[in-house]
Amino acid sequence: MSVIQLDDVGLKFQVRRFGRISLKEYLLQGLFRRAKKATFEVQALEHIDLCVEEGDRLGIIGHNGAGKSTLLKLLAGIYPPSSGHRRVDGRVSALFDIALGFEHDASGWENICYRGFLQGETPRSIRAKMQPIADFSELGDFLNMSVRYYSAGMMVRLAFSIATAIEPEILIVDEVLAAGDLAFQTKAREKMKHLISRARAVIVVSHDLASLELMCDRVLWLDHGHVRQLGPAKEVIAAYTQEVSGGARQAA
Repeated sequence: MSVIQLDDVGLKFQVRRFGRISLKEYLLQGLFRRAKKATFEVQALEHIDLCVEEGDRLGIIGHNGAGKSTLLKLLAGIYPPSSGHRRVDGRVSALFDIALGFEHDASGWENICYRGFLQGETPRSIRAKMQPIADFSELGDFLNMSVRYYSAGMMVRLAFSIATAIEPEILIVDEVLAAGDLAFQTKAREKMKHLISRARAVIVVSHDLASLELMCDRVLWLDHGHVRQLGPAKEVIAAYTQEVSGGARQAA
């Protein structure tokens, strides 16, 4: 049974042009002609066909700018497709932009509530999770302090602890989350393994090819917004590695 289905999906962005226009250009082109040229289209994804089934562990790889994070956001429902059809059967839990929704003048405790609500929690459900989140973060009395005064490591600890306090059905992860110091990173990796084991389906973007090969049964290789290859993890990663290595040798 498929939990995610993409049929010939495309995604376009309208991008605003920046730059000044001279008086001469303004007079020659006219106000309305100028307005038409104020934006241009960028085709971020094109002709994406994908079926993710119950139990799938799918990795996504590709060069920087290939469209990996954009595809995750489309799967999560943040971006609606410009063309084609997207169908999702299940609750999506997305782990990217984990620091989104923080109020810097509010305390750690208050931010647990705010960020929890953004993840779809209710006042009742987040109350039950507040203490476990606090315990996992190991921030103790710092939770009574405004997060404005947190170090970067403390912010990541709190953000990770809140973001992973979920009951995943379809889990979408952008990159392996490195949180805090080495001891906390060990806890974070174990937490991720636990979430992945419980999810109906997992889709993860990472540049750590060795981890993806161990974690995923299939891998999708994106290249400039197109599907370059989709298949068994070992096979696709080997093809991608060979191309990247060949490109590096040519550049050298």
